[in-house]
Amino acid sequence: MANKVQFGLKNVHYAPYEETEEGIVYETPIAIPGAVTLTLTPRGELAEFYADNMIYYSAAANDGYDGTLSIATIPEQFAIDALGEEKDDDDGVLTEKADARQKPFALLFEFDGDVRATRHVLYNCSANRPTVGGETTTNVKEPQPNELTFIASARPGDLKVKTKTTADTTEEVYNNWYKEVYEKKELPEG
Repeated sequence: MANKVQFGLKNVHYAPYEETEEGIVYETPIAIPGAVTLTLTPRGELAEFYADNMIYYSAAANDGYDGTLSIATIPEQFAIDALGEEKDDDDGVLTEKADARQKPFALLFEFDGDVRATRHVLYNCSANRPTVGGETTTNVKEPQPNELTFIASARPGDLKVKTKTTADTTEEVYNNWYKEVYEKKELPEG
């Protein structure tokens, strides 16, 4: 049975990856606790061609998504893995450098539904440095989440942008979603 509504964001994970001669190899997904909101805005324009006094042809370009993830705090390991920050082993300080190279990653997450949560994976993401801010406390201590912006684009090679579970997703795929980045398993021939 399919969901009628969705609500609630949870189970946000990221999986760094490397491009090898065999293709893209993802590391085991790592949890990002404290997810507050996630917004994905489509990238790409709708091209319209007019002829015969009407829209004769139209086509949408899928350039992925502009994403914003609001979380309680940026995990240290994410800052190292995805943002290219460096941790000093002697002093234990984390340093952001002007020449740091952001590293690509997959982003996994789910939205609750009235029947079952829908799980998603964005295969090729790159994050920008997060917004830094704070306010003085008053008689009410209200947490101030960090905002992380990122771009989710097509994965090199097969051009996959996003995959999500459906009401027909097998229990094996659904239950193993956060153990590894989902890839279609090839069935043995014969």
